[in-house]
Amino acid sequence: MEVKSITEQKSLLSTLSPGKRARLRRLLFDYGPGNGTLMLLPIDQGIEHGPRDFFPNPASKDPEYQFSLAAEAGYSAIACQIGLATRYFPDYAGQVPLILKVNGKTDVPPSDDAFSSTNSSVEDAVRLGADAVGYTMYLGSPRQDVDLHQLKGVREDCERYGMPLIIWAYPRGAAIDKKGGPNSFYAIDYAARMAMEMGADVVKLNFPKFDPEKDSDQPAPYNEMEVAPEEAVRQIVESAGRALVVLSGGSKTDDETVLSHTRTIMEAGGSGVIFGRNVWQREKSQALEIIGQIKETLLSNVRRIP
Repeated sequence: MEVKSITEQKSLLSTLSPGKRARLRRLLFDYGPGNGTLMLLPIDQGIEHGPRDFFPNPASKDPEYQFSLAAEAGYSAIACQIGLATRYFPDYAGQVPLILKVNGKTDVPPSDDAFSSTNSSVEDAVRLGADAVGYTMYLGSPRQDVDLHQLKGVREDCERYGMPLIIWAYPRGAAIDKKGGPNSFYAIDYAARMAMEMGADVVKLNFPKFDPEKDSDQPAPYNEMEVAPEEAVRQIVESAGRALVVLSGGSKTDDETVLSHTRTIMEAGGSGVIFGRNVWQREKSQALEIIGQIKETLLSNVRRIP
């Protein structure tokens, strides 16, 4: 049976409730680069990684720096936890949209038993004027049963309040490590499908990495496939179905890689990027320069109508 290409799929927006559609449309068309793209700035690393992530650019330790950067540079939205949303977002409401992350964890325990507990609610997101909710799901963790049940409650509240749901879909745990690792094509492709099946409107994924020593540990047929990174990303986007896909930047890297990954996700039928450290770990003038290049790359490589 022939599978429709991503550009031929039914529009996601046309399937959503009015509340979800209005909020997600604002992110896609009214803010940021627009034209159906997403350029998101995550600043939840203070919880997820601790203060060490701010050392490369000490100015970024002050959340004011990151909020002002998002507003000045014209982001689609800024994603953060309840404390920052409560203390800093009110000064920027109307200038840049908010994505409230409703769960989080520290970097202290090992990831073998990863679980991100909720610390705020969809109702908090409504009260704060957010345009979407973010949830981190750990595919493959021994605690995924608890994770998925918790996600069920968040998804139901998102439906009740008309709030778009963005799932940070991360493979984690010893079982994943034995099957090629959390950044393998198999793991990220599985995470894309899982997030879509769990009701994500938007899926945040890492860029797959290829390691000949680990790739052979992936389940069949992944362990026998020889695909270029661009083809792997294309298949990952297809696995997410009608859910929109944004690509994570991960640790800070060089400008060429940032722009190459941006081009790859857009050409694959994705909807944008969610780069944090690759932006705010730079000095402000340098950050604004790379942001401008990211915007140009997003808009010149649009393949999908959301």
